[in-house]
Amino acid sequence: MCDVEESSCQDIRKEEGGARIGQTCMKCKEATAVLIIRVGDAFCRTCFREYFVHKFRAMLGKNRVVYPGEKVLLAYSGGPSSSAMIQQVQEGLSRDAPKKLRFTPGVLFIDEGAVCGQSWQDRERVITEIQSILKATSFPFHIIPLEQLFSLPRSVLEKNLSMSPTQSGNYKQAVGTFLDQQRAHDVDGITEATNRLAEMHTADTIPSECSNSLPYNRPAPDHTAALMSMFHSAKTLTAKQQLLHSLRNHLMVHVARKYGYTKVMTGESCTRLAVNLLANISLGRGAFLPLDTGFSDDRHGDVVVVRPMRDYSLKEISFYNRLFNVQSVFIPTLDTKACGNSGIQHLSETFITKLQADFPSTVSTVYRTSEKLHVSRTEVSQDQSKQERCLLCMCPSDTSTGAASAFSATQVSQQLSQRRPPNSVTSAENSGKQCCNGEQCCEDVASCTQPSVTGPEDIVHLLCYSCRVTIKDLKSVDTLPSYLMKEAEHRNRRVQMRKEIEEFLLDDNPGDL
Repeated sequence: MCDVEESSCQDIRKEEGGARIGQTCMKCKEATAVLIIRVGDAFCRTCFREYFVHKFRAMLGKNRVVYPGEKVLLAYSGGPSSSAMIQQVQEGLSRDAPKKLRFTPGVLFIDEGAVCGQSWQDRERVITEIQSILKATSFPFHIIPLEQLFSLPRSVLEKNLSMSPTQSGNYKQAVGTFLDQQRAHDVDGITEATNRLAEMHTADTIPSECSNSLPYNRPAPDHTAALMSMFHSAKTLTAKQQLLHSLRNHLMVHVARKYGYTKVMTGESCTRLAVNLLANISLGRGAFLPLDTGFSDDRHGDVVVVRPMRDYSLKEISFYNRLFNVQSVFIPTLDTKACGNSGIQHLSETFITKLQADFPSTVSTVYRTSEKLHVSRTEVSQDQSKQERCLLCMCPSDTSTGAASAFSATQVSQQLSQRRPPNSVTSAENSGKQCCNGEQCCEDVASCTQPSVTGPEDIVHLLCYSCRVTIKDLKSVDTLPSYLMKEAEHRNRRVQMRKEIEEFLLDDNPGDL
């Protein structure tokens, strides 16, 4: 019976494949289809372009997160998805666009060649190719090496709750105000597109860091060695990819704040988000799925990460880039040429892609599931300033559980099973020691030479559950960037200070008084 059903299914597939030859477009019903996205969704070249452009602008218009006049930083990785995103922004800012985009774009490319083991010659070749592509966009761009992590300030880990003036009112009011300002500036007959081109031309002539002619600054050799040492200390590929993702986000937020960008657009496709959702659940990040896979991520406060490509599948993006000659750059990553079970992220990607090949609705089903997840705004808005946040991923802490929880039992078991050297000293014991000047510790991180972070146990309590697993896979926490260590020292000293004055503090619940 099964053999009969399988043979009949094969005959039906053959008939369907033969019927698709010379199929007409499902939209215009006239032109010959050049591609089939899904079963029955055949498009000609013109209709597919309209479909692709409409989906991008509808995603931005439906969510109403990007306000008119805002500065938006486009995160460019050289891949097909981010390349298509930049192409859509270019078309949306053109004069003939039916629904123009009204924000000011900039492009950011982070060079991660040192992490992937590339030589300096290979990195220069990639950077030269990236520069030629970004110069053609006429957007101001920033090409920054990942080694700049070791010069970041500690303030990058703070959540700034200040909002831009354009977001203080209603979205429709902001659009109306922006259009009125544009009409006032266009009294002399200068259109909005001409003004934008003039501003970009002026920016190219000014020797600033936003200029397209700015050369790429080669990182210091000691920073490159420190970066490679940090990733070599990671025992697994899973920990390396999680660490790279978090540190990349820190650098991206720092660049956005430094140059006044309030939004950051990333190019994750529907396929990539489906893989990330499955991988994050396996990594223990289920509580943060709305932030990691949703349309907008506001964990940083003043800088909001937006994902406008999340409705496109990787197949749609590949077809668009091929039909309309959108150039992309292949750059090796950590999991390039790695086996399927080398890491949780790579294993999830292999599972999703193989399942998608046999069941074409796999990616869309997983993606639609992620759309139903959201953050409870009532809990977030209660007291954001006092909410504990993970030191690495900057998400709200998920480790504040009861004493009878499974997480607490696991922590107790881990503490009892750890072996400490007989001469080891914890951070709590260090708090009573003296500084190098012979007096009581001044608790000044900048001037005090007493190390308050001596091992993973001094930093792991500042992390969420998933980041704790990542840090435990590091051989030494001394290889982490200095801004992370300083923030850990700062938080540890605040916890110690609170314990010392705890008996003088009022209870947080006034009803119990």
